[in-house]
Amino acid sequence: MTRRRIAASTAGVDKAVYAYAREDTAWWEGELGRPLEYGTFGENLTLEGIDVSGALVGERWRAGSTLLEVSEPRLPCWKLGVKMGDPGFLKRFAKALRPGAYLRVIEEGELEAGDSIDLVERPDHDVSVRLIAEAVLGDHALAPRLLAASALSAEYRRWAERAAA
Repeated sequence: MTRRRIAASTAGVDKAVYAYAREDTAWWEGELGRPLEYGTFGENLTLEGIDVSGALVGERWRAGSTLLEVSEPRLPCWKLGVKMGDPGFLKRFAKALRPGAYLRVIEEGELEAGDSIDLVERPDHDVSVRLIAEAVLGDHALAPRLLAASALSAEYRRWAERAAA
C-alpha cells in the first residue's frame, strides 16, 4: 500500500474510517472454512495485534501521522449477507460480537501499510464497541452503561437514553 491521506468522511464524522482486526477475520475464516480477502467486512483499515471490537469509545490511536478516535461499532446491513452469499449471515455476525470499530479523524494525516498504531489516550470507562453492539443487538438492559462514554456518538447516545428510560 502506498502512503494515503486520511481525512474526514462524507459518511459523517463518527464513521470516517472502519477498522477491523485481522485476528477477527482469521476467526471468521475458521468459522466459514474458507479464506477471506482484506476488506471482506467493508473495512478500509485492517489492524493486527489490536482488539478493535474491545476498544473503548473515545480511545485515541496515532496511526502514521493521523490521530483517530474510536466512535462506535459497525452494525452491517443486508449487503454483508449478500457479499457473504448467506442471507442469515447478519445474525451470525451479530451473535459473534466482533463488530469492528468506526473511527473519527481527529487530526488528518497520512498512513501506510506497516505503520505502527499507538494508543495515545484511553478513557476512564468500560464502554467498548463490543458492549455497544451487545446492548443494541440483544441485551437492552446494558443501555445505561453506554452513557458513561462522553465520546459516544449522538446516534447511540439517543438510542441509549431511550432504551434506558
